[in-house]
Amino acid sequence: MESVLSVFGVSVPSLISILVSLGIIATTLVIVIVVYSGIFPLIGRIGKFAPSGFGNTVFQGLKVPLVLYLGLLGVYLSITLPFDIGSIETVVVNKAATLASIAIGVIGIAVITSRGCLWYIVNIAPKTPTILDDRLMPLMRRVAVIVILGIGVLQILDQLGINISPLLAGLGLGGLAVALALQPTLSNLFSGTYVMTEGVVSRGDYIEMENGLSGYVIDVSWRSTRLRTRDNNLVVVPNSRFAESIITNYQSPTQAVNIIVSCGVSYDSDLDQVESISREVMDDVLASDLNGVAEYGSWFAFDSFGESNVDFWMFMQAQDRIASFQLKSNLIKSLYKRFAEEGIVINYPMRTLQFPNEFFYRDAVMGSESSKEE
Repeated sequence: MESVLSVFGVSVPSLISILVSLGIIATTLVIVIVVYSGIFPLIGRIGKFAPSGFGNTVFQGLKVPLVLYLGLLGVYLSITLPFDIGSIETVVVNKAATLASIAIGVIGIAVITSRGCLWYIVNIAPKTPTILDDRLMPLMRRVAVIVILGIGVLQILDQLGINISPLLAGLGLGGLAVALALQPTLSNLFSGTYVMTEGVVSRGDYIEMENGLSGYVIDVSWRSTRLRTRDNNLVVVPNSRFAESIITNYQSPTQAVNIIVSCGVSYDSDLDQVESISREVMDDVLASDLNGVAEYGSWFAFDSFGESNVDFWMFMQAQDRIASFQLKSNLIKSLYKRFAEEGIVINYPMRTLQFPNEFFYRDAVMGSESSKEE
């Protein structure tokens, strides 16, 4: 098609070529509107994609890239078909179309990946027994999108004729330097992954570390673990220290907590009576106090011959850690009251001071001498 006229020595497109180009653009615009507003909804109804299903997520992610590809194709045809452009212009147009195709493809893959990860976070992660995916998937979503966009940028640079080998080498050295500079942060990051992977500590657990620090776990993040102490203060523990510490979890493997109450009675007491009364007290406490676990039962045993008493212990189980304090308090009060009613004595340590005879003789002599002086 003859598409160029010469006016005053300058080549200009003919009217027919311009009209054909505008027609192609208009046709492309109509096709884009029909595909976006008509065909895609129709396919969605025919496919019966669930609004929260993975198929609908991928389908919706393909909509924008496909429409952009159709628009790019229309623009490309509107330039190359009606106009008789030179070889240099052809190379430029083809290169621009290639770069635009790569950019659209990269953006489409990034959008589908992000939507897929988001679908997993919303629909699958809450149903799994571990919180690892709840914590890991948001980070993986960001990293995956950044990696895809980075690969796309490298592909575009390669298409532009820029040698990316030095750039990759520089990125490698820069990454090593950044890794060395961020070593504490990365250590906390990997330790956080370990803590969440183990699953032995979760939000709401009451824990105690080997250094004596204790409190309720508020949150386990990638960098740190946050505790709320009994004084209602917030303590932030870096995950690198948290992962290396010996930790006692008072709510694992179950929330029930065993309590042991130690006591002792006088050597003059009837031990059979002491045991009988102690068991009755434990049974009464379990029957009346909802903090105890009646199904678990109770145990009693004499422990040793102490300095002032025959020592024994009582063993019960509370519903949880908070309940163990109240249950133990009620058991001690009930046992003390019952022993007082039965006349059973709980001895307490007493100190007897003994003085040598010379001490009293010296006081007597000194007292008589002072009387003579008077």
